[in-house]
Amino acid sequence: MVEATEKTGQKQAQKGQFAKGSSGNPKGRPKGARGKATLAAETLMDGDAGAITKKAIELAKAGDLTAIRLCMERILPPRKSRPMRVTIPKINGPEDILKAVNAILIFVSSGRITTDEADALLRTVEAARKAMETEEVHLELDELQKRMEMIGA
Repeated sequence: MVEATEKTGQKQAQKGQFAKGSSGNPKGRPKGARGKATLAAETLMDGDAGAITKKAIELAKAGDLTAIRLCMERILPPRKSRPMRVTIPKINGPEDILKAVNAILIFVSSGRITTDEADALLRTVEAARKAMETEEVHLELDELQKRMEMIGA
């Protein structure tokens, strides 16, 4: 009886094949790999894709809103991002950050860019601010090191 209890204790101590946070395949599924369900659906559609597409177009022409939306999404998919033609003041120092933020706010309020685009630009300005801050800290550390060397500490 003791022997069975010891085996159970060993099994409970293992608690899984892999350590927490890691798996047997750290790279995961390769990019572009499709699941079994997707492959099965593609196989079913291969022979009928042309006929289904033709029917969707017919329904769209007849005024079926769902078919129209489906066709439009395939013809002109929603754009994830677009090039923005806006001029933001060059950021040379901390005083320029507020100018850049204000320019972005003006672009949003005038409708030249969307709030999502403004968010992306503001994150870029924030990255510039952090870079300047980091540079400033490094310069201060270098200056402090020079002072310490002069003192002889």
